[in-house]
Order: sequence, then structure tokens, then C-alpha cells
Amino acid sequence: MRKFNRRAAIAMTGGALLTGAGARAQTAAWPTRPVRWIIPFGPGSGVDVGARLLTDRLAEKWGQPVVVDNRPGGDGIIAMTAFLNANDDHVLLYCGTGSYTVHPYQIEKLPYDFQRDLAPLARVANTIMAVTATTKTNIGSLKDVIALARAQPGKLNAAVPQGISELVFDGFVKAEGLDIQKVPYKDVVQAVPDLVEGRINIMYTSYAVVRPVATAGTAKVLAVGAQARVDTLPNIPTARESGVPSFELDGLSGLFGPSKMSMDVRKKIGADVVAVMADKIILERLALSGQAPAPGGPEALEESVRRQVDQVASIAKLLGMTKK
Repeated sequence: MRKFNRRAAIAMTGGALLTGAGARAQTAAWPTRPVRWIIPFGPGSGVDVGARLLTDRLAEKWGQPVVVDNRPGGDGIIAMTAFLNANDDHVLLYCGTGSYTVHPYQIEKLPYDFQRDLAPLARVANTIMAVTATTKTNIGSLKDVIALARAQPGKLNAAVPQGISELVFDGFVKAEGLDIQKVPYKDVVQAVPDLVEGRINIMYTSYAVVRPVATAGTAKVLAVGAQARVDTLPNIPTARESGVPSFELDGLSGLFGPSKMSMDVRKKIGADVVAVMADKIILERLALSGQAPAPGGPEALEESVRRQVDQVASIAKLLGMTKK
């Protein structure tokens, strides 16, 4: 039997204490230089607005510049590639997660694994998704959409952006046994004038896209995809309340770091994001950009991503889709 070595034990204990102290010091020191947030959307988008609100306050808190780096295009692949190639714990990815959770079913030889290659840092908000109808018809509810689509198969049309919105829309059509024509747009914002004029019957997109025409009364929001009514839109029912749960979707935006980032640093960043989001101005401006604030740390974001991944898998199964 090996003899107990008191000196070795003491040395090991001291080493562990030093290691723990070193880890705490490293966490307290982060960031040690400017931080860059890569965003897969252009300036003025809801995610971009949210990022700039947060980075301004975080720069003050961290004592380092926090720069927003817009990398739109490629359905998020351009931004993801830039983030992964940086491989730097001071380069973070702030994004809506929808496209990335759908990509495995759409893209062959995907160059990344969303859950393996990224470390969740902070949940920020849920993008408010909305089903909106033209006022040129008598569509007043989701049930009206279903009734008209069944009465006139192939007559109704819809504008839907690519990614998770399109997957959810296709799941709705499949679940209800409908025939609704999708009209492609390079940028779904371009469909808004057609919706107002009645050339497009319905849209399924973020509320931010249709907010101006909905506020003006030239288009009607039928329902939101959120699990619960949105505080800033109390008179608009949820899809589930409208009897159409297949349209339910909480768009998710959050902050991610490289997978090598330590949990201590991840928790620090998450706590700092949650702290600055206590500012009422940030909450109000997020709401105005069509986002429902939902601050949380790494665990909260990881759980929300898992739920979205499960939802996407369920819809893909309904549609007969498999991972590429």
C-alpha cells in the first residue's frame, strides 16, 4: 500500500488553490482588449439595434471598446464563418438562432455544428413573429386563412423569409392540409408594399417588418407566434389562442462565444448582459424593434436553443425532412 505523503498532499492542495485563484483572476480580467460582436444582419435590423444598445452599455461596464461587425448574407453562413475563423474569446457572435437550427436540414456538408462549436453566453430576447394579412380581403383571423385556403386551394399566397420562418410556415400548411402558394422575395421587406396593395394575401415574418403598416392600419396582424401574449401588443392573440398552434414560434436571439471559452468567463458575460438589460431604456427600445426582452445567462440560452432544436426536428419530421 502506498504511504500517505503529507508534503505532496499539501503541495497539491496549494496548487489547486492557486489554480482556482488564477481562474478567478482570469475571469475578473476579461476582457483584456477590445471585444467584437459579429452579427449576421445589416445595420438597422432588429438584431443590429439590440446589439448596439447592449454594446454601448457593456463597453462602459467592461472598460473596453465593444465593436459591432455586421456580416450579412449567406443566410448567416458568412457571419458564422468569420466567427469560427477568428477563434478568439474576444470575438463573439450575436444572432438570431433560427437559421442555424434549420441549416442541418437544408445544407449539405455544413461547415459547423451549432451546438458543438458555440458556447452559449447570454439570452437576450425573443423576436416577435407575426402572421399579417392584407386589408384588401376579409381575412380577420387565422381561422379565416384556413377556411379560405380550403375553399379555394392554391388561390391564397404568402410571403415568408427563408430559414426557420419558412419551416414553421410549411409545417402549418402541412398540418392543416392546405395549398397556399409561397411568393419568393430576395428580401421579405420588399413584400410589404405588395401586402398593402393586396397582391400578397398574408405574410409570416418578424413583427418589426410589418409594424409600420400594422400601426397605420394598412395591414392587419392576425396573431403572434409567441407562447404568451406580448406585453406591447396586448390585443393581438397568440397563434395557439387562435386555435393554430402550428404557427407558434418564439424567435430567439442570443450571444455566443467560442467553444473553448471557460464557464467562469461565460457566466461573467451572461451576468453582465443581464445586468445592463435591467435598464428600462434598453427594454423599451428592444420592444420598439419588435423584440420581447428575455434576459438570461448561459444556461437559459442553452435551454432555449435546445427547445428550438427540438421544435425544428419535430416540424422536419412532419415534412419528411432529414438532416443532410
